[in-house]
Amino acid sequence: MNKLTAAVDLGSNSFRLQVGRIIDHQIYPLDGLKETVRLAAGLTADKLLDSAAQQRGLGALSIFSERLRGFDASSVRAVATNTLRVAKNAAAFLEKAEATLGFPIEVISGREEARLIYLGVAHTLANPKQRQLVVDIGGGSTELIIGENGEPLELESLYMGCVSYSLRFFPQGRVNKNNFCAAELAASQELQTIVHAYQALGWAAAIGSSGTAKAIMELLVQNKLSDYGITRSGLNALCAELIRAGNASRMRLQGLRADRLPVLPGGLAIMSAIFNVFDLDRMVFSEGALRLGVLYDQLERYHHDDMREVTVNRFMQRYEVDRQQAGRVANTALGLLHQLVPITQDADNADAQFLVWAARLHEVGISVAHSSYHKHSAYILLNADMPGFSRRDQIRLSQMVLAHRGKLERVGPLQKDAAEWTLICCLRIAVLLHRVRDDQSLPDMTMRFTKSGFHLAFADGGLERLPLTAAVLAEEAKQWLSVGSELKIDA
Repeated sequence: MNKLTAAVDLGSNSFRLQVGRIIDHQIYPLDGLKETVRLAAGLTADKLLDSAAQQRGLGALSIFSERLRGFDASSVRAVATNTLRVAKNAAAFLEKAEATLGFPIEVISGREEARLIYLGVAHTLANPKQRQLVVDIGGGSTELIIGENGEPLELESLYMGCVSYSLRFFPQGRVNKNNFCAAELAASQELQTIVHAYQALGWAAAIGSSGTAKAIMELLVQNKLSDYGITRSGLNALCAELIRAGNASRMRLQGLRADRLPVLPGGLAIMSAIFNVFDLDRMVFSEGALRLGVLYDQLERYHHDDMREVTVNRFMQRYEVDRQQAGRVANTALGLLHQLVPITQDADNADAQFLVWAARLHEVGISVAHSSYHKHSAYILLNADMPGFSRRDQIRLSQMVLAHRGKLERVGPLQKDAAEWTLICCLRIAVLLHRVRDDQSLPDMTMRFTKSGFHLAFADGGLERLPLTAAVLAEEAKQWLSVGSELKIDA
């Protein structure tokens, strides 16, 4: 196998594009682009992304779009992080951003960001069997991971970043002892929520990734404040020099890049707090980061090691799902979908995948309560940490599971021709057909579209022998009428 793949990282400080070449089970970086956007700097007090930041972001994505010309959709994955997690007008911006980039953009959760960062770092380690503490200080959030043997053991994302802290504590770049200590204290308080669990696990090495760690390391090494990596003594000296200078732009150091000056104070304060709270002496740097993790996650999906499949299996185990019943529903729903949309028989068809996942997870809410369990299921899928799934993925799954029974009017805002209606219909019918929860074979049936909905036909009067099923399908037809659609049943 030898093909190109690409990852786009819409970070809170920088937007990055990484192009790699897949050879067997490895990715070899081929090309990269970075645009300093400072998206987090455009967040207003009421969490709205201002027009200037949006334009900077769209400008960067237009540059990436030219580099990605000719890539097919399955080869490109774009992810957005903290700023677009919290911005109230993120959906409106993302619509313009996707049109500019030419590819879908996923907003990922903080812990999913942490997982992908660790995946990227783990592929750069000389000794991945060693237990590591991985720290990634981004523009709007900081991810901390403990991992071993390529597997994350602890994942956390904290709401502190070099852009947000620089704006909050160092207005106009002014630095003094008081505001630097205030920034350190705020970061320390965030870290206190996780430090005991992390120290209980322990680690053999601390590793920094992404721009803040790289900038600090380069400053220390180039100014002979460290022999390699980030050291406690070197970090203390760098913080003291920043406070003495009063502004990052007045520091007299080699390797001080202009694009890092506005965010250096916040990044230094957070890194200093991490060294103090976790009692670190040294941190080495890894070039592995979110974008490399996204590429390897793409590679695993290609080789059918999809993290989403792992997550679904874990949820089924955690919530004690009846696997036999979930399998019956999934197989029947998928069979109906194949009749309606033959292209879904293709391997890795996204609609078919989501239908199967929804079928396998539709009863997770029974672990909370049987009454209105579909609502509990939908809530869990919408709000739980689901490694591998983007925010949009979780919304889609939750919506399908909420709609698998009860009133169809409850389904959220969907376009009349949305593919989800077809998936919901297949799932609802499959659940009704397997209401008895046994392995008795179903009568032969065919499913097709009509001008205004769906037509389900049973061969040789098969439904006449199933009066309960006939009754519930008649009620189901009324539900589709309530949303202006049709479900015609032929017994």
